[in-house]
Amino acid sequence: MLSQQDIANVLSGYDHLKIRVGAIASHSALDIFDGAIEEGFPTVAYAQRGRELTYGKYFASRRASTGRVSRGIVDRTLILDRFDEILDEEFQHRMRERNVILIPNRSLTSYVDLAAIESNLRVPLFGSRSMLRIEDRGEEGDYYDLLAKGGLPTPERVEPKDIDQLCIVKLHHAQKPLERGFFTASSFEEYERKSEQLLDDGVILKSDLEGARVEKYIIGPVFNLDFFHNTLAIDDEPRLELLGIDWRFESSLDGHVRLPAQQQLELNASQSLPEMTVTGHSIATLRESLLERAFDLGERFIDVAARIHPPGIIGPFCLQTCIDEDLNFYIYDVAPRVGGGTNAHMSWGHPYGNVLWRKPMSTGRRVAMEIRRAVEMDRLDEVLS
Repeated sequence: MLSQQDIANVLSGYDHLKIRVGAIASHSALDIFDGAIEEGFPTVAYAQRGRELTYGKYFASRRASTGRVSRGIVDRTLILDRFDEILDEEFQHRMRERNVILIPNRSLTSYVDLAAIESNLRVPLFGSRSMLRIEDRGEEGDYYDLLAKGGLPTPERVEPKDIDQLCIVKLHHAQKPLERGFFTASSFEEYERKSEQLLDDGVILKSDLEGARVEKYIIGPVFNLDFFHNTLAIDDEPRLELLGIDWRFESSLDGHVRLPAQQQLELNASQSLPEMTVTGHSIATLRESLLERAFDLGERFIDVAARIHPPGIIGPFCLQTCIDEDLNFYIYDVAPRVGGGTNAHMSWGHPYGNVLWRKPMSTGRRVAMEIRRAVEMDRLDEVLS
């Protein structure tokens, strides 16, 4: 793991007045770039060949002679054959020469080897490099382990043979490595039947099934809580900010639930088991009487993260929750970085972030704002890792 001194050494060669904000061109990169432009930072997208047009053409920026952006949000798009080419020593050298601060999103840790990010990517990351690994569900020290140590509520884990109510089985998709191969079952018999069908269809692998997490399914709405840990808090600023809430659209699950029940029953075998591939997000709010409980989850997560992974979470993090019929929260996933649904808030912000800062405030803009504040306060090393 690169030390804070390693990053401090890199920063010593940076011109803090010429910082550029960079990100892997995928996932929530548009929100990151939009926020950076709003706060006055040039942006650079690291795109994979065949996926570059969104950034290099359709959202490319146009600047007036004064430097003011009149259109778009991506100043420069660098095209790579593979995302993990950012690890190339010469490429990293050019990133450092251009004073790039890299904002991690899920695509960074999905397409670039995590061990290499931890030890070989000598470019400053905004946020908590040491916490990115907790997303690897099933590994020792994953987010479930962290949540348990913090006494935070999660769906109860069960063994397949003990399934006696609706449960969800969490494992990877065999044909789509970055997607979910999740399925539900209300009994061990249903678990066996569905898993056999998915194995036969090549959707899941037996090795993944053996290591899958099975947990009770929380019947209730999903709320992704997009928090920000303000490590530069001054005066009476609270350390925890709720910038927004989103929820997701999943294929083919959302298509299934739009069908009448009788039509669902008549689907053939190849269509009967829905997949849960995230395809988009939308904005949401919570009833006000639930907000204090949401803040409590965020505060407790900050505390346990600082205790187990010092200095803890820096900047954005997302607690993905379900709320049951008794209004109890359950955390079923954690993102220790910019969440996947923050594009729903870009440009116009989210009601919570907007009223807090009295201007449009998305997660991407809040990240850029923290970088700017850190530069002005000469505390940049405190928000980078």
